[in-house]
Amino acid sequence: MTTITSLPTGDQVVQELPWRWRVQGSIFLIGGLGFMFDAWDVTLNGFLIPLLSKEWGLTPGQAAWIGTANLIGMAVGAFAWGSIADVIGRKTAFTLTLLIFSIFTVLGALSHELVLFCVFRFMAGFGLGGCIPVDYALVGEFTPRKHRGRVLTAMDAWWPIGASLCGVISAVLISAFGDWRLLMLVFWVRTHVPESPLYLVRAGKPEQARKVIEGLIRRTGADVGLWRLPDPADAPRLSLGKVTDQLAGLWRFNWRITGIAWSLFLTILLVYYGALTWMPSILVATGYAQNKAFMATASMTAIGFLGVVAAALLVERVGRKWILAVSAPLAALSLVIFALVLDAPVTAQLWLLIFGFLIQVAIPVLYTYVSELYPTHLRATGFGWASTISRVGAGLVPLIFGSLLWPVLGLPLTFALTGGLVLIAVIAMAFSAPETKGAVLE
Repeated sequence: MTTITSLPTGDQVVQELPWRWRVQGSIFLIGGLGFMFDAWDVTLNGFLIPLLSKEWGLTPGQAAWIGTANLIGMAVGAFAWGSIADVIGRKTAFTLTLLIFSIFTVLGALSHELVLFCVFRFMAGFGLGGCIPVDYALVGEFTPRKHRGRVLTAMDAWWPIGASLCGVISAVLISAFGDWRLLMLVFWVRTHVPESPLYLVRAGKPEQARKVIEGLIRRTGADVGLWRLPDPADAPRLSLGKVTDQLAGLWRFNWRITGIAWSLFLTILLVYYGALTWMPSILVATGYAQNKAFMATASMTAIGFLGVVAAALLVERVGRKWILAVSAPLAALSLVIFALVLDAPVTAQLWLLIFGFLIQVAIPVLYTYVSELYPTHLRATGFGWASTISRVGAGLVPLIFGSLLWPVLGLPLTFALTGGLVLIAVIAMAFSAPETKGAVLE
């Protein structure tokens, strides 16, 4: 005799539904737009540094704040929105993140002096910093388990699209109009997505959760038997204490996993953001014309689309850990080789493309892996805090890289130093973190 408690729960049913482009696929496409604009904004920092340095007569130290203000804003946003999404819901946070980004991006385009510009870039980063953790939590919880690795990995395909569009459009607009403000007037607001049933169940809203799940079952055409909702939890309330409890909960859940998640995010994205932020300036300093430097950087990000495709094809076959362990250190190594052969333009551009491919194999798998390491009530928080750590590190890159490492150590040694940190992080992962391929989300 079947008892109520032996029936599968609604959140388990959602993870076993068939994939349909008109259902889960639409959420994937809308969520991916957040990635596209995140990529656009981070890449834009690299292009704004040489442009504003020339127009406003900035020193390298002053120009570094253009990238630092934006990336630190993203760090604060990743922390805040990851925690907020676990409390107020994915859908509400999903909409607010890009609304804030849109408003302050336009205000930044209207500013005429460095301090005010950096304040607006910080606020735009604060809104945009929440996109990736919120998007991953939302898309991951709507995606069937057997497709989750490929779908979450494919989410990162939006990054090279956004970064490449930024590079190409920047080169075209600067050539045609010569005004950097036109580069910033691109934005989007998302509203039409359902709330995550996993969140609704936990938030003590069983009837809303039931409607969402029943709608998913009907729209996918799945043949599902009897199922039940878990006992609803008390609805959480947003407070400083709640955020603090969530952070503490990450370490109570498993301190090794949290430490490894943070170290992987910090080191891998430190390499990528460092290269992305300063690549136009590096190429200009080497003798490239400004437009050619922008296009070379755009090529580095564009080939990353093929890296994302490769990651999506391999992630469910090879597993998350093996892909990270191989692709991330090799990406860092290719950047060192690029710096060593910088005086040979053709060879240097070849290694720049190799770096762009390999780093975009590693990053989407990293996002997928970390989002799967935590249970539902900590998923957005866990991902958000890991993203925060990476953005804090990346936010310091423009200052440290431009004023200390590059001038003192030179490019090869600078890239070798950051690559060594990546190697240490993946070794720690290999010995102390689990493989999540095919795992059921708690």
